[in-house]
Amino acid sequence: MADDFAENEKLYRAVYPPGISDMYWRKDGTVSSAAFADPKGVSVDRGDGRDDVTVVKDMKKRFVGSIVRLYVKNCVEIGAKVKYVPSKNNPYHSEIHGSEKTVLLSKSQRRHLAKKAIIMA
Repeated sequence: MADDFAENEKLYRAVYPPGISDMYWRKDGTVSSAAFADPKGVSVDRGDGRDDVTVVKDMKKRFVGSIVRLYVKNCVEIGAKVKYVPSKNNPYHSEIHGSEKTVLLSKSQRRHLAKKAIIMA
């Protein structure tokens, strides 16, 4: 896989369900900005041309909770940096960082991504 990302590439994030941690969800059932707060970088799976059903099915084997989707362009809009960081167990693993030099997303960046996130499953 290439290290760079097209702006229309999809990114998927697993989010704990309210029963495990309700801080990731708003009362209206949408994902909260807390789902995008991680001092180590926001862990996501890149779509890499796979369809939504395939990605969600794969992620559900490894994660508990809901899967949300957004696009690389949603990150670019706010100056966040998407980095390809494959792991031994996951060739699609990537991270969203606040910028080239800052890992943690700012509050406004987190709010923006939460608004753009679409709940897939």
